[in-house]
Amino acid sequence: MSILLSMLAAVAQPPEIPPQVQIIKEGGAFVMRTLDGAKPIYTFDRDEPGKSNCLDRCIMAWPAVAAPAGARPVGKWTILVRPDGSQQWAFDSKPVYTFVRDSDSTATGDGMGGVWHLLPGTPAK
Repeated sequence: MSILLSMLAAVAQPPEIPPQVQIIKEGGAFVMRTLDGAKPIYTFDRDEPGKSNCLDRCIMAWPAVAAPAGARPVGKWTILVRPDGSQQWAFDSKPVYTFVRDSDSTATGDGMGGVWHLLPGTPAK
């Protein structure tokens, strides 16, 4: 009976990341990327917890990682509503973005302007 309960508990636990995001090992780190084109994901130091301050020209260069209608928070992943009414994923209350100059295999925006950072830079084990 306890084996069955353990199996049910394991199935009931939500995944660690939303379905539009994956984790890829790059060199000695794991980097979060979007599934659509495998773009690296960034945070912006000028954002406030749960609020995006990347607007106008900023959002043209740093597109928000969109949360589709019906998306639900998962662990540290939450959803915020942008000023235009669209939904955006946030990690640990930090809105997340991609960078238009990145290719599938290269993260070129890390450290840009001293305010853009890859999410996360976790050492590989």
